[in-house]
Amino acid sequence: MRTPTGDLSDGPAADLGRDQPVFGPELGEFEHSERRAAKAEEDGEMKTGTTTVGIKADEGVVMATDMRASLGGMVSSKDVQKVEEIHPRGALTIAGSVSAAQNLISTLRAETSLYEARRGKDMSMEALSTLTGNLLRSGAFFVVQPILGGVDDEGAHIYSIDALGGTTEEEYTVTGSGSQYALGVLEQEYDDDVTIDEAKTIAAKAIQSAVERDLASGNGINVAVVTDDGVEITRYKEFDDLL
Repeated sequence: MRTPTGDLSDGPAADLGRDQPVFGPELGEFEHSERRAAKAEEDGEMKTGTTTVGIKADEGVVMATDMRASLGGMVSSKDVQKVEEIHPRGALTIAGSVSAAQNLISTLRAETSLYEARRGKDMSMEALSTLTGNLLRSGAFFVVQPILGGVDDEGAHIYSIDALGGTTEEEYTVTGSGSQYALGVLEQEYDDDVTIDEAKTIAAKAIQSAVERDLASGNGINVAVVTDDGVEITRYKEFDDLL
């Protein structure tokens, strides 16, 4: 075998750096993530604008969103699905970048399926919230602010997850550009003993309040009900059907 004559220290390994982890990038190490986020802003990436709501109820959770997507100052879609099933008993709402949110949902669906196949049981909501936060902290999903809701052996859970992966468990929460309008309704209407049907009405009132004042929210409402039986998502063009 021919003996190398070159100095390998000047090769690719030197370019990467001697301390570069073999299995990188680790969480938070994606290069130029801030630059990519700024460029998405400049290019007018399609965004959901959005008002999303999550409410913990007596036998599950209710999650609701509006149905409008915007592109700059234009309404780019009036029929966007902003809440998706990602787990047999869990769902995720999206606010922010549409492309990143779609990718995040696909990744979470794959990970929960792999978990079930390997371990023979569903992932807990706490584990799923940790996974979601870790993915957002990686910088690969700019800019998404989801609500995670679901039911496991410990009961019903609603998690507020910010765009940088910070995770808190709540009784109710909101995200998106219409948050301040929706939150005022939740503060007035919510109580600890709320039923699924009552939570659907409260969520509809909160989204409707945001739609009245937030230009980036509108065009109907998606409602997801998550119980031990699974995830059921219903679309309504008129709020009167829920109020």
